[in-house]
Amino acid sequence: MHILFLSDNFPPETNAPATRLHEHARTWIREGHSVTVVTCAPNFPQGRVYAGYRNRWIQRETIDGIEVIRVKTFITRNSGFALRTLDYLSFMVMGFFGGLLPRRPDVVVGTSPQFFCAVGAWLLSIVRRKPFVFELRDLWPASIEAVGAVRQSFVLRMLEKLELFLYRRAKAVIPVTHSFARDLASRGIDGAKISVITNGVDLSRYSPRKRSEQVAEEFGVSEKHVVGYLGTHGMAHALENVLDAAEGLTDLPKVHFLFVGHGAAKENLVAEAHRRKLTNVSFHDLQAKGRMQDLWSLCDTVLVHLKDQEVFETVIPSKIFEAMGMGKPVLLASPDGEAADIVRSTGCGVWVPAEDPVQLAEAVRRLANDAELSSSLAHASHAAASLYSREAHATQMIEVLSWAAAGTGQLPQQARVGQPEASVSTKDRKPIAA
Repeated sequence: MHILFLSDNFPPETNAPATRLHEHARTWIREGHSVTVVTCAPNFPQGRVYAGYRNRWIQRETIDGIEVIRVKTFITRNSGFALRTLDYLSFMVMGFFGGLLPRRPDVVVGTSPQFFCAVGAWLLSIVRRKPFVFELRDLWPASIEAVGAVRQSFVLRMLEKLELFLYRRAKAVIPVTHSFARDLASRGIDGAKISVITNGVDLSRYSPRKRSEQVAEEFGVSEKHVVGYLGTHGMAHALENVLDAAEGLTDLPKVHFLFVGHGAAKENLVAEAHRRKLTNVSFHDLQAKGRMQDLWSLCDTVLVHLKDQEVFETVIPSKIFEAMGMGKPVLLASPDGEAADIVRSTGCGVWVPAEDPVQLAEAVRRLANDAELSSSLAHASHAAASLYSREAHATQMIEVLSWAAAGTGQLPQQARVGQPEASVSTKDRKPIAA
């Protein structure tokens, strides 16, 4: 089967959409399928084209057997609604034309979080007369409203209409959380074409390892209990609350908050940490993908932090699964939703309510002072990793794509293992005991 996949993120970018697609596609190639990815010049999140690339009309390369077609787009940093929308629209148009170049596919897949990418994939599916599959990574535009990027308006209503239109036109919808599936079903989307395939971890790359003392010295965290935040510093993460927690832990000098990455909120966070003269916090630039395992090895606790908005009850940050692969305890600060259920049910870490710096600081203090607890959580975290194998998820997804390409019959039941009842809302779920 030939899979044509539109995504505006792909390696060497290292964010969650790029990593998920790359790791899935490598498995599909090994299983004998062919994959073409239409994307843009790598630039996320700084909005600067990576070294070795140019923002050309067409660039072709092969990565791990995957045919990659890069198209020219309007490029801007990951901030500002108007400019980012222009970025998205330019990829929708150019991704469509780029998708006309490869040989005829069997199925066309578009991914979110932004839905204009999926619009390009849907248009391609019409022109190329092949089924369209929508991989749903975020409830956009609900999530951009939640972080304040856009308020309730005519524009938002039109985006919501576009969202529902794409769900209905898709042969199959692949949400990454069960909460997303429930949301779709509650809005009238046929549950028979919904298959939940969560995020996961590539266990061939992520496994427990000893801390790299050389890297620890480089990042200034030798002999520290490191609380690591590795990822996007965005509007959805409310990281200013982490600074509040750090300020409440200045009496515990062995604790250090290590931030690695970039995002729309980073500049303000750095300025605020400097203003408060926080010596137990440091910020570092986005690192090459090949260095990530060494950076994970520095973390005694992996911090995952989300804004206190109802829509984020449905989100499961991919960092949770990478922490599992590395055998690291997770400290999740989020609304009480699906991610919190995973942390509690697997015993991989500790959950505290979103945007509560006092409880966050107390949890860090406990983990830093209780080596036995941290060790127990680390063991449970690594034991849970096999439940979220990226290779298994890739095989599950190819079953969905094969069904969509065949155009007949019903979605294989095994591809819908664990799909929730459509009538059960996020609020109705019983919490899992800690």
